[in-house]
Amino acid sequence: MSEETAGLLTQSVTDRANQRNALIAGFLGWTLDAFDFFVLTYVLNDVARDFHRSRPDIALTLTASLAMRPVGAIIFGLLADRYGRRLPLMLDVVFYSIIEVLSGFATSYRVFFFLRLLYGIGMGGEWGVGASLALESVPIRWRGIFSGLLQEGYALGNILAAVAYFTIFPRFGWRALFFVGGLPALLSLFIRAKVRESEAWHSMRTDWGTYWAIVRRNARRFMYLVLLMTMMNFMSHGTQDLYPTFLSKQRGYGPHATAIISIIAMIGAISGGLAFGAYSDRKGRRRAMITAALLGLVAIPLWILSPTTALLVAGGFAMQFMVQGAWGVIPAHINELSPGELRGFFPGFAYQIGVLCASTISYVEPLLGERFSYTHSMGILAAAVLSLAALVVYSGPEAKGIHFGAPPRND
Repeated sequence: MSEETAGLLTQSVTDRANQRNALIAGFLGWTLDAFDFFVLTYVLNDVARDFHRSRPDIALTLTASLAMRPVGAIIFGLLADRYGRRLPLMLDVVFYSIIEVLSGFATSYRVFFFLRLLYGIGMGGEWGVGASLALESVPIRWRGIFSGLLQEGYALGNILAAVAYFTIFPRFGWRALFFVGGLPALLSLFIRAKVRESEAWHSMRTDWGTYWAIVRRNARRFMYLVLLMTMMNFMSHGTQDLYPTFLSKQRGYGPHATAIISIIAMIGAISGGLAFGAYSDRKGRRRAMITAALLGLVAIPLWILSPTTALLVAGGFAMQFMVQGAWGVIPAHINELSPGELRGFFPGFAYQIGVLCASTISYVEPLLGERFSYTHSMGILAAAVLSLAALVVYSGPEAKGIHFGAPPRND
C-alpha cells in the first residue's frame, strides 16, 4: 500500500470518527437538555403542593422556560458562528446543568420561577449549536435519518425523565430529580476531547458586516421558519407536556403507570423520528412532515378517548410516532433552508422564536383542562395544531440534499 493510499484511509477513518462523535455530542446534548425540562412535567403536582401554588402556576414555569429559549439561541448561536460550534456547546451544557441543580435547592416559588427562566436560556442555546455541529459533519445521503436520530434525543430525554420519576421520585422526592439533572455537565469533557470543529463553519466564516447583511437579506426566509417552528412547537408541547397530568388527574393513574405509559409513548416518538427521517431522504422533507401530521389527526381519538389502558397505550404510541415523526425531519429541513454563514444562529433562533410564540400552550391547556377537562382541552388543541402545521409545511420551501458550505437553492 502506498503512503498516499494509507494517508487517505487514515483520513477516512478520522472523518468517520468525527462524524460519529459530533452526532453523539449533538444527540446527548439534546437528550440531557430534554431530561432537565421534562422532569418538571412529571412532578408538577408535587412542586405545586410544596410551594402552596396551583397547578397552572407551576405550569407557568414551563412557559417561562420556553419563553426564554430565544435568548439562549441568540447568545450561543452568535458565539457558534463567530468562534465555532464546540466551545459554545460546551459552555451551554455546563450552564443549563448548573441551573438544573440549583432548581432543586429552590426555597420558594419566586426563586424556582427565576431559575426556570435561566434554565430556558441554556435550553434555547443547545439545539441550534448541537444540530449545526452534527448535521454539518454527517454525509448528505444520510442527513434525514440522522436528523431523526438527533431530534429524538428529545424523546429519549423524556423517557429518562419518566424512568427517574419511576425510580428516584418515590424514595427521594422531586428535588432529587433536579440534582440528577446536573450530570450533563460531564458531556462537555467528551466534546472537548473527541469532537473536531465543523469544516463547514471554517469554509463559511465571514466578517460581522457581511454577516448582518446576510441576516437582512434572508429576513423573509427567517419569518417562514418562525411560523413553521411555531406550529411544530404547538404540536409537540400540546401533545406532550400535560400528558402525565392528564394520565394522573383525568384518568387516575398512579406514578408507576403514568411513567410506563409515557415511556411507551416516547418509544413511539423515537421510532417515528427515525422512520420519517429516513422517509424524508427518499421522498422529500415536506412530504414526510405532512404525512406525519395528517396521520396524527387520525390518532387523536385513540390517544385521548380510549376506554381501556391497552388502547390508551396504543394511542399514546401512535400519536407520538406521528408528532415526533414530523419533528424528526426538522433538524435537516431547517438547517438546509439556512444560509451557511448563519447556520449556528439562524435555524436555532427561528426554532426558539417559534417556541416563544407557542409557549402559551403549556399554560392554556391546564387552564382549559381545569375549567372543562384535560380530554377536551388536549384533544381540540391537538386537532387544530396538527391541521395548521400540515398547511404551513405545504406552503413552504424545501432544499433537500443541499451541500453545506453552498448557499441554499432558490425556490
